[in-house]
Amino acid sequence: MRLSLKRRRDGSRLAGGHGRRAEAPESERDDVVAASETVSLVLGEDSPLPESAADVEDLVFRLRGHVAQLGARTAPGIPALLRAQQLCSDSIPEGFVRSRVYLVRLAEATQKLTAYVERGGSGPISVEGGRRRRRPTVNVLRGAVFALAMACLVFAASVPRT
Repeated sequence: MRLSLKRRRDGSRLAGGHGRRAEAPESERDDVVAASETVSLVLGEDSPLPESAADVEDLVFRLRGHVAQLGARTAPGIPALLRAQQLCSDSIPEGFVRSRVYLVRLAEATQKLTAYVERGGSGPISVEGGRRRRRPTVNVLRGAVFALAMACLVFAASVPRT
């Protein structure tokens, strides 16, 4: 299975992508979503490696564009941004394996930068009680639900039957 990296006639960005890019004022969200889609083309479990050097170059140029867009929204000196910019400044290596390794590294750096921007590293920090409030991760929520279920089970088992 080969993904086509060319623009389709109906205006959507990539075959296998998620439709048209919205021209709404939510450009910040669109930049993050577009970067995530491109990263998933490279790092997704079901996405194949690009077959030609032109496909690699196209993906590298897309990722470099995403780094530039996301980098404009972050504070300078952030480690994720510095790593992504360093990889963007490197040229694409020659050879099948080396160019794919470079592409994967650039995609991973873009993914880290996207995660930083998505979790609010660029925008205003919501202050409540003098501290920044972090959203719990999915695993923390799963653990809390599991602990609550176990507590209910232990309570139900300790109640005498009549």
